[in-house]
Amino acid sequence: MTAAPPRAAGAPALEARRVVRDLGDEVKTRILHEIDLAIQPGELVSVTGPSGSGKSTLLYLLGALDRPTSGEVLIEGTPTAGLDDLARGALRGERLGFVFQFHFLLPEFTVVENVMIPMLRRADISRDEARARAVAVLGQLGLAALTGRRPTQLSGGQQQRVAIARAIAHRPRVVLADEPTGNLDSAAGLAVMEIFEQLARAQGITIVMVTHEASYARRADREIRLHDGRIVDGAPAAPPFPRGALASP
Repeated sequence: MTAAPPRAAGAPALEARRVVRDLGDEVKTRILHEIDLAIQPGELVSVTGPSGSGKSTLLYLLGALDRPTSGEVLIEGTPTAGLDDLARGALRGERLGFVFQFHFLLPEFTVVENVMIPMLRRADISRDEARARAVAVLGQLGLAALTGRRPTQLSGGQQQRVAIARAIAHRPRVVLADEPTGNLDSAAGLAVMEIFEQLARAQGITIVMVTHEASYARRADREIRLHDGRIVDGAPAAPPFPRGALASP
């Protein structure tokens, strides 16, 4: 299995340097215009803006799910532009967790099995350890009694909490979330937001969340607003956040 490149001590959790993203072959459309951005470890960041402003595109670039047309994305100081697909996959699998608007749980597997699946792809985690981690994280998210159920037996809010458990069970340092409350009612959406706050403030996990919900965006440490592919507010890098160093093991 390809190993992820080593981390750079003291580097931002995520960094974009003059990142441009164009779409199209003969006729190109510029989606992002020379984005410069640094997100510090333990920061909870919201990304907002009107539809079509480039929010999800930026998130996918920061998560090495897409490649910029030009510029560079760094994950914990590791440049990603020169990495092949195997190395990029190893980097994502080791350091990043993803939560999307649709939970993408597999209906044929139980809750605990869904959380285990990403960990089983890693050579350094045994099946027994993957199950133990999955059970522990589900318990932390209030889902201990639901581990044996199928996703279709859960509410929408419960399904999204399982998706969060799946994203963090392998202990990533960064979680990227694309409209994670978009399909939830207000109570379930608030519960998801509170989980993200706890992950950042108690465990020092960096959270970057695309959202249309203004009240959730305001609860973040920093709101980055995009308009027509440009950052119009919130671009400067925040100072290092010490709280992750104070988190309980």
